[in-house]
Amino acid sequence: MTDGLVVVDKPAGWTSHDVVARIRKVSGTRRVGHAGTLDPMATGVLIVGMGRATKLLGHLALHDKDYEATLRLGVQTTTDDAEGDVVATRDASSVTDADLADVVAMFVGDIEQVPAAVSAVKVNGARAYALARKGEPVRLAARPVHVSRFDVVGRNGDDVDVCVSCSTGTYVRALARDVGERLGVGAHLTRLRRTRVGAFGLDQAKTLDEVAACFDLVGLDDAVTTAFPRVDVDDEAVRRLCLGQRVESAGLPVGVHGVFGPDGHVVALAEERDHRLKTLVVFISHFG
Repeated sequence: MTDGLVVVDKPAGWTSHDVVARIRKVSGTRRVGHAGTLDPMATGVLIVGMGRATKLLGHLALHDKDYEATLRLGVQTTTDDAEGDVVATRDASSVTDADLADVVAMFVGDIEQVPAAVSAVKVNGARAYALARKGEPVRLAARPVHVSRFDVVGRNGDDVDVCVSCSTGTYVRALARDVGERLGVGAHLTRLRRTRVGAFGLDQAKTLDEVAACFDLVGLDDAVTTAFPRVDVDDEAVRRLCLGQRVESAGLPVGVHGVFGPDGHVVALAEERDHRLKTLVVFISHFG
């Protein structure tokens, strides 16, 4: 089976592309990609898709995510994380736990966030990180994101452990930067671990060594069932969907659904528009 997902517990020091290259080597398959990039310093859940499951990746990347992280108060860096150069230091000993809790609470809910300058956001067609590394000034516009959880779970002096649940496009290191600015002492991210992407968590993740020792995919049907609400249709609807035609439907919740045929296999990802199913991704090339 070469169509499915591998949920990897990415190690520190590896890029997301490094992980994809390793999976290609282990599986002997070239058609491999990942959903949602993790920086080299970050660890945790990285969803890797193979074969037809690569069509899922763009949709999986849009799902909400959970993180565990550590912020260091009193130190600002060029990248808002530990990989950058220190640009300012301040004494943060006067920041109380109550001060910290009050400021963190300001970043829960719908907020406008300016991404980190060293990020994958495009500026006039170029990645922001590429411009920043060339020494060019990078000005990124604020954009709306949603933070459903931002909790302080521990503190050891200037190091603050937090848990974050957020929408796609949220930068945890930008949260660290902004918390530091509000507190007046600066801050940066020293640790980041992604614990969940949508329905996939660390309990399903394997290290790269474990993947190499026992290569076991989450099959395409199971992956779609896990990640998306399911809709079952008849053969005529399958035929129409394969032809790119819309199928009558009613009352489905807003969002992407996995569409399954009478044989129990996934046919497509689709969403309801004007009481009809419109395909976003089709997994079978013909019917019958």
